[in-house]
Amino acid sequence: MEPIYVVNSVTKIYGKGRLAVRALDEVSFSVRRGEFSVIMGPSGSGKTTLLNILGLLDKPTQGKVFFLGKDVSELSDAEASKIRAKHIGFVFQTFNLIPWLTALENVEIALAIAGYPFYKRRRRAKELLEAVGLGGRLHHRPTELSGGEQQRVAIARALANNPEVILADEPTGNLDSKSGEIVINILKELSLKQNRTVI
Repeated sequence: MEPIYVVNSVTKIYGKGRLAVRALDEVSFSVRRGEFSVIMGPSGSGKTTLLNILGLLDKPTQGKVFFLGKDVSELSDAEASKIRAKHIGFVFQTFNLIPWLTALENVEIALAIAGYPFYKRRRRAKELLEAVGLGGRLHHRPTELSGGEQQRVAIARALANNPEVILADEPTGNLDSKSGEIVINILKELSLKQNRTVI
Protein backbone atom coordinates (compact mmCIF):
# COMPACT_ATOMS: atom_id res chain seq x y z
CA MET A 1 0.00 0.00 0.00
CA GLU A 2 1.37 3.41 -0.99
CA PRO A 3 2.09 5.78 1.91
CA ILE A 4 -0.31 8.67 2.38
CA TYR A 5 2.63 10.84 3.55
CA VAL A 6 6.31 10.67 2.63
CA VAL A 7 8.54 13.24 4.34
CA ASN A 8 12.08 13.51 2.92
CA SER A 9 14.80 15.43 4.79
CA VAL A 10 12.48 18.21 5.93
CA THR A 11 14.11 21.15 7.67
CA LYS A 12 12.25 24.20 8.96
CA ILE A 13 14.14 27.32 10.00
CA TYR A 14 12.46 30.41 11.45
CA GLY A 15 14.31 33.71 11.24
CA LYS A 16 17.72 34.47 9.73
CA GLY A 17 21.35 34.74 10.75
CA ARG A 18 22.13 34.57 14.46
CA LEU A 19 18.43 34.70 15.31
CA ALA A 20 17.60 31.65 13.20
CA VAL A 21 15.82 28.81 14.99
CA ARG A 22 15.98 25.33 13.47
CA ALA A 23 12.58 23.86 14.43
CA LEU A 24 13.03 20.72 12.29
CA ASP A 25 16.32 19.23 11.13
CA GLU A 26 16.39 16.67 8.29
CA VAL A 27 13.19 14.85 9.35
CA SER A 28 12.28 11.82 7.21
CA PHE A 29 9.48 9.26 7.62
CA SER A 30 6.40 7.86 5.92
CA VAL A 31 2.86 7.14 7.11
CA ARG A 32 0.54 4.60 5.51
CA ARG A 33 -3.18 5.01 4.99
CA GLY A 34 -5.11 4.00 8.09
CA GLU A 35 -2.13 4.21 10.44
CA PHE A 36 -2.41 5.71 13.91
CA SER A 37 0.89 7.52 14.49
CA VAL A 38 2.12 9.51 17.46
CA ILE A 39 4.78 12.22 17.32
CA MET A 40 6.48 12.56 20.69
CA GLY A 41 9.04 14.95 22.06
CA PRO A 42 9.59 17.65 24.66
CA SER A 43 8.04 21.08 24.41
CA GLY A 44 9.73 23.10 21.67
CA SER A 45 10.95 20.05 19.74
CA GLY A 46 9.02 20.91 16.56
CA LYS A 47 5.93 18.71 16.87
CA THR A 48 3.47 21.50 16.03
CA THR A 49 5.73 22.76 13.24
CA LEU A 50 5.76 19.28 11.72
CA LEU A 51 1.96 18.97 11.98
CA ASN A 52 1.57 22.40 10.36
CA ILE A 53 3.73 21.25 7.45
CA LEU A 54 1.79 17.97 7.14
CA GLY A 55 -1.45 19.98 7.23
CA LEU A 56 -0.20 22.31 4.49
CA LEU A 57 -0.42 25.31 6.82
CA ASP A 58 3.33 25.89 6.49
CA LYS A 59 6.12 24.96 4.06
CA PRO A 60 9.49 23.38 4.78
CA THR A 61 12.61 25.50 4.37
CA GLN A 62 14.29 22.48 2.77
CA GLY A 63 13.21 18.97 1.89
CA LYS A 64 10.07 17.50 0.35
CA VAL A 65 6.65 16.42 1.56
CA PHE A 66 4.54 14.11 -0.57
CA PHE A 67 0.83 13.76 0.22
CA LEU A 68 -1.26 11.21 -1.68
CA GLY A 69 1.68 10.80 -4.06
CA LYS A 70 1.92 14.52 -4.89
CA ASP A 71 4.76 16.87 -3.93
CA VAL A 72 3.02 19.45 -1.75
CA SER A 73 6.17 21.25 -0.56
CA GLU A 74 5.80 24.25 -2.87
CA LEU A 75 2.05 24.62 -3.39
CA SER A 76 0.43 28.03 -3.60
CA ASP A 77 -1.82 28.97 -0.68
CA ALA A 78 -4.90 28.41 -2.87
CA GLU A 79 -3.75 24.92 -3.93
CA ALA A 80 -2.88 23.98 -0.35
CA SER A 81 -6.26 25.25 0.85
CA LYS A 82 -8.11 23.07 -1.69
CA ILE A 83 -6.23 19.95 -0.61
CA ARG A 84 -6.76 20.75 3.09
CA ALA A 85 -10.49 21.30 2.60
CA LYS A 86 -10.89 17.98 0.83
CA HIS A 87 -8.48 15.62 2.60
CA ILE A 88 -7.37 16.88 6.05
CA GLY A 89 -9.18 17.41 9.35
CA PHE A 90 -7.59 19.22 12.30
CA VAL A 91 -8.05 18.73 16.04
CA PHE A 92 -6.33 21.35 18.20
CA GLN A 93 -5.45 21.38 21.89
CA THR A 94 -7.55 24.50 22.46
CA PHE A 95 -10.74 23.23 20.70
CA ASN A 96 -11.30 26.50 18.75
CA LEU A 97 -15.09 26.27 18.98
CA ILE A 98 -17.24 29.33 18.31
CA PRO A 99 -18.55 30.17 21.80
CA TRP A 100 -21.97 31.55 20.84
CA LEU A 101 -22.88 28.56 18.65
CA THR A 102 -24.20 25.21 19.85
CA ALA A 103 -22.27 21.98 19.35
CA LEU A 104 -24.53 21.21 16.39
CA GLU A 105 -23.98 24.66 14.83
CA ASN A 106 -20.18 24.43 15.31
CA VAL A 107 -20.17 21.24 13.24
CA GLU A 108 -22.66 22.66 10.71
CA ILE A 109 -20.32 25.60 10.00
CA ALA A 110 -17.56 23.16 9.06
CA LEU A 111 -20.00 21.32 6.80
CA ALA A 112 -20.92 24.59 5.07
CA ILE A 113 -17.22 25.28 4.44
CA ALA A 114 -16.83 21.71 3.14
CA GLY A 115 -19.58 22.45 0.60
CA TYR A 116 -22.46 20.45 2.05
CA PRO A 117 -25.86 21.71 0.84
CA PHE A 118 -27.94 23.41 3.53
CA TYR A 119 -30.58 20.69 3.73
CA LYS A 120 -27.98 17.98 4.47
CA ARG A 121 -25.94 19.84 7.08
CA ARG A 122 -28.10 19.37 10.16
CA ARG A 123 -28.53 15.62 9.62
CA ARG A 124 -24.80 15.08 8.96
CA ALA A 125 -23.77 17.26 11.95
CA LYS A 126 -26.11 15.28 14.19
CA GLU A 127 -24.68 11.97 12.89
CA LEU A 128 -21.11 13.15 13.54
CA LEU A 129 -21.91 14.30 17.08
CA GLU A 130 -23.73 11.05 17.83
CA ALA A 131 -20.69 9.13 16.55
CA VAL A 132 -18.52 10.81 19.23
CA GLY A 133 -21.09 10.21 21.97
CA LEU A 134 -22.68 13.66 22.09
CA GLY A 135 -26.16 12.94 20.76
CA GLY A 136 -27.64 14.32 23.98
CA ARG A 137 -25.60 17.55 23.93
CA LEU A 138 -26.40 18.89 20.45
CA HIS A 139 -27.90 22.17 21.62
CA HIS A 140 -25.34 23.03 24.29
CA ARG A 141 -22.87 25.86 23.81
CA PRO A 142 -19.15 25.26 24.50
CA THR A 143 -19.37 26.90 27.95
CA GLU A 144 -22.04 24.32 28.86
CA LEU A 145 -19.77 21.40 27.91
CA SER A 146 -16.85 19.82 29.75
CA GLY A 147 -13.37 20.01 28.21
CA GLY A 148 -13.67 16.42 27.01
CA GLU A 149 -17.05 17.13 25.43
CA GLN A 150 -15.69 20.25 23.71
CA GLN A 151 -12.83 18.20 22.27
CA ARG A 152 -15.32 15.62 20.98
CA VAL A 153 -17.22 18.44 19.23
CA ALA A 154 -13.88 19.48 17.72
CA ILE A 155 -13.33 15.90 16.49
CA ALA A 156 -16.82 15.82 14.94
CA ARG A 157 -16.06 19.15 13.26
CA ALA A 158 -12.73 17.77 11.96
CA LEU A 159 -14.66 14.90 10.35
CA ALA A 160 -17.04 17.24 8.51
CA ASN A 161 -15.17 17.08 5.21
CA ASN A 162 -14.83 13.27 5.52
CA PRO A 163 -11.01 13.56 5.49
CA GLU A 164 -8.54 10.75 4.90
CA VAL A 165 -6.25 12.31 7.51
CA ILE A 166 -6.85 13.67 11.01
CA LEU A 167 -4.00 15.79 12.41
CA ALA A 168 -4.37 16.16 16.17
CA ASP A 169 -2.03 18.60 17.93
CA GLU A 170 -1.89 17.60 21.61
CA PRO A 171 -5.62 16.74 21.60
CA THR A 172 -5.56 15.70 25.27
CA GLY A 173 -3.31 18.51 26.53
CA ASN A 174 -6.13 20.43 28.25
CA LEU A 175 -8.08 17.39 29.47
CA ASP A 176 -8.16 15.29 32.63
CA SER A 177 -6.94 11.70 32.26
CA LYS A 178 -10.41 10.13 31.86
CA SER A 179 -11.52 12.63 29.20
CA GLY A 180 -8.14 12.26 27.49
CA GLU A 181 -8.57 8.50 27.32
CA ILE A 182 -12.03 8.89 25.73
CA VAL A 183 -10.62 11.26 23.08
CA ILE A 184 -7.67 8.94 22.29
CA ASN A 185 -10.05 5.98 21.97
CA ILE A 186 -12.24 7.92 19.52
CA LEU A 187 -9.18 8.79 17.44
CA LYS A 188 -8.00 5.16 17.50
CA GLU A 189 -11.44 4.00 16.33
CA LEU A 190 -11.30 6.43 13.41
CA SER A 191 -8.09 4.73 12.35
CA LEU A 192 -9.09 1.12 13.01
CA LYS A 193 -12.73 1.12 11.92
CA GLN A 194 -12.77 3.82 9.24
CA ASN A 195 -9.21 3.40 7.88
CA ARG A 196 -8.42 7.07 8.46
CA THR A 197 -4.84 8.13 9.02
CA VAL A 198 -4.49 9.78 12.44
CA ILE A 199 -1.32 11.63 13.42
